[in-house]
Amino acid sequence: MKKICMLCAALLAAVSLSACAGGTTAAEKVVGTEGIVAAESLKPTAGADKEKLGYQLELPEQGEEICVLTTDFGKIKMRFFPDAAPKAVYNFKSLALSGYYDGLTFHRVMDDFMIQGGDPNGNGTGGESVWGEDFEDEFHTNLVNITGAVSCANRGANTNGSQFFINAVTPGTINWDMYEQYYAYYESAPEAFTAMYGGVLNMEIVTDAYKTLYEENGGNSHLDGAYSTAGTGHTVFAQVFEGLDVVRDIMQVETDENNKPLKDVTILSAEIIPYE
Repeated sequence: MKKICMLCAALLAAVSLSACAGGTTAAEKVVGTEGIVAAESLKPTAGADKEKLGYQLELPEQGEEICVLTTDFGKIKMRFFPDAAPKAVYNFKSLALSGYYDGLTFHRVMDDFMIQGGDPNGNGTGGESVWGEDFEDEFHTNLVNITGAVSCANRGANTNGSQFFINAVTPGTINWDMYEQYYAYYESAPEAFTAMYGGVLNMEIVTDAYKTLYEENGGNSHLDGAYSTAGTGHTVFAQVFEGLDVVRDIMQVETDENNKPLKDVTILSAEIIPYE
């Protein structure tokens, strides 16, 4: 039991993806209302099937609005899922259309885990949603943190703002037996476990299809709020369909003890355009 407790503590300490409040506000960065008005007219993902686990890997349909992040290392293209995460998509698109993300950096980079950006302070302490306040989580059982998933960074439940991260993990590295151990410990003392460690992957609702999706693609299953015993995690609102090589190249940059790149990795522009 002591060994399991130590493993749980190590795991939970390793997966924090915080985004602290403060600094320049989104409202201060938005020039006029053109971006927000445009975002209001954005349509749900064409042909998306929220009842199908893994639908996030499907390519966009022609004319569907996507985001092109142009970075120092190349372009990252991603599709959105407003049918599953409407507020998160609206927030990101509105900020992108306003030019909010242009010139910001990926301030946190962790090899074989994720890259994080969207903070005007460039250190994880800033950023704000387009509404000027936090917005709630939008977890979905069929939209998960596999490699390429783009998710909201937060500092706890329902504290989403402008910061986001892109998952990128080597396939076949998840130890499901370890999660079974964690879950068994949770079941033995749910309240004590939650008080000490927060949530753990709920193995009662983890299916073979879920495991296969992660085995084939890699990712961070422990960040899936819909599968957490505590209902906490990170909202997936988009998926990279082109440019994962760029994400992995960014992961290789040299960082300091806080996982901040020693040389800025800049988002030169974040464009919302139709997919062709």
